[in-house]
Parts: sequence; C-alpha cells; structure tokens
Amino acid sequence: MRDEAGALDAVQEAMIRLASKYGDRPADEWPLLFQRILQNVVRDMLRRQKVRTTWVSMWSSMFRRDEDDATDPLDTLVAADEGNRQFSPDKLVGQAQMLGIIEAEIARLPQRQREAFLMRYWEDMSTTETAAAMGCSEGSVKTHCSRATTALAAALKAKGITL
Repeated sequence: MRDEAGALDAVQEAMIRLASKYGDRPADEWPLLFQRILQNVVRDMLRRQKVRTTWVSMWSSMFRRDEDDATDPLDTLVAADEGNRQFSPDKLVGQAQMLGIIEAEIARLPQRQREAFLMRYWEDMSTTETAAAMGCSEGSVKTHCSRATTALAAALKAKGITL
C-alpha cells in the first residue's frame, strides 16, 4: 500500500477475514493463513484502486471547473501557450461528447455487470457490500466487474478512445 491508512485498512480487513473464516483452526496455522489473506486483500485493494483511479480521474477531469471561471468569457479563449486549453469550448464539447459515449457504453452492459461496476467504482462500495446488495457471492461481483471493465475498455478502444 502507498499510505499508512490504506495499509492499516488492509491489515484490519485481513484480520477480520482470518477471525471470521479460520477462527476454528489451530493457532499455529494462523500466521501462514494471515499472510496469504493479507496478500489477497492488498491485491484486491490495489486492483480496485487502479480501476477506480482510471475511471474517476477521467470523469472528474471532464467536470473540473470553478464556478467563478465559468462566468468570465475571457477564460473560454485559448491562450497562445495553450495553458488554459482544458477550459476551451472545443475541449468542453469534446468532453461532453466523450461522457455521452461512455454513458451509452455503460448502458449497453448487461444489467448485472452494470450494477456491479457502478456500485464498486462509482459508489465506492466494497466487494462484500456490493455482493450483499446484489444478492450474490463476492466472486460473482469480481467477475462482473472484471467483465464490465474489459467490455468498456474494448468498446471505447473500438471508438478510438484510450484511457
């Protein structure tokens, strides 16, 4: 993990899983079980963080505007050095069009994949919370999310959009 809080969360999640699933095992087996569980928790957290960062940063960059900047017409002009290009009208229209394409591709996903994707990466729910909300196993949630991200990436790549 890249920060102390994330590492503590991973250790706490691993300890909860160890206690809930392997509490009946002999104490001498716990260290190896804990190590494996912690490795899996860290991998899950890093994967989730990578996917979330990709999607959220893309969406947030489309909407990043200060309200004060929107009222000044001079801010819509592109400077000679293109330093303010992100706020130019053509850039904003392009971002709106891209968001429309992404929303359309999300809408085309099968219902379960769309639900899992939005709950996990948009609503920032954990695998356990998503599984409970969807009424399925955590493995099913992971499968649905993986298939959704793969399908979205392929659909966007086919349209010439790379992330």
